[in-house]
Amino acid sequence: MSVRELVVLGTASQVPTRHRNHNGYLLRWDGHGILFDPGEGTQRQMLLAGVAAHDLNRICVTHFHGDHSLGLAGVIQRINLDQVPHQVTAHYPESGRHFFERLRYATAYRESVELTEAPVARDGVLAVTGAFTLEARRLSHPVESFGYRLVEPDGRRLLPERLAAHGIKGPDVGRIQREGVLDGVTLDEVSEVRRGQRFAFVMDTRLCDGVHALAEGADMLVIESTFLDADVRLAEDHGHLTAGQAAAVARDAGVRHLVLTHFSQRYSDPSEFERQARAAGFEGELSIAQDLMRVPVPKR
Repeated sequence: MSVRELVVLGTASQVPTRHRNHNGYLLRWDGHGILFDPGEGTQRQMLLAGVAAHDLNRICVTHFHGDHSLGLAGVIQRINLDQVPHQVTAHYPESGRHFFERLRYATAYRESVELTEAPVARDGVLAVTGAFTLEARRLSHPVESFGYRLVEPDGRRLLPERLAAHGIKGPDVGRIQREGVLDGVTLDEVSEVRRGQRFAFVMDTRLCDGVHALAEGADMLVIESTFLDADVRLAEDHGHLTAGQAAAVARDAGVRHLVLTHFSQRYSDPSEFERQARAAGFEGELSIAQDLMRVPVPKR
């Protein structure tokens, strides 16, 4: 069965709290699993969320601050311990290769899995599969940071009234889908374009062109909102976003479902993030991320 959902493993920034683990997010996309920014404690959070090492096909690290990468050591060793039978690909900023290598080989263990490293050095396409294209865009943070965007190819949506007008029914419906033409009737004549779904992941950054490019037209945008609007100066100084800034990006980009996360431990009331996001004019679906929550990607 096709499943497209975000599994939130952790939502804290810089340091974990009693209620929030370090970052960690799994995107289930049909048969693919992409783990974003595994911070400290991610392996245990996976256990609590019912996520197995076998579920992972890719690991995407935005940058090498500890709350986004310290969990790599445990996750990589678990992938090998469980002898995941398929290749796992790791994307991360090229400038942080030495950090990745240190985390990958933090302790002794037996390597049994093909872990392919595919560092990111510039904006562009990282991978093309039958299910999606994975892209990266540079962000603005004190250390090199990239955001990620997943784009599904466009498809076709059959229109029942047009099928009926041409007398196409039963097994012939599947045939025209497979072959593109049936008795002189083309697939385009009985269908319309169904735009592929888009998912964007934006962590530690100031406002910059990359943020807007990643968010544009996203069905789901997962984005950091470390600070509330009153602390915008702190956000700018440390390379982060406020709740209002993140929501304004989503508003202008036409995002359908906004997921705010990566909250500073200085704030104890998560409802204020929601209030400020709405005050910024975002009217779509809105989730204030909590550890172990599941958020379905909006259907088209």
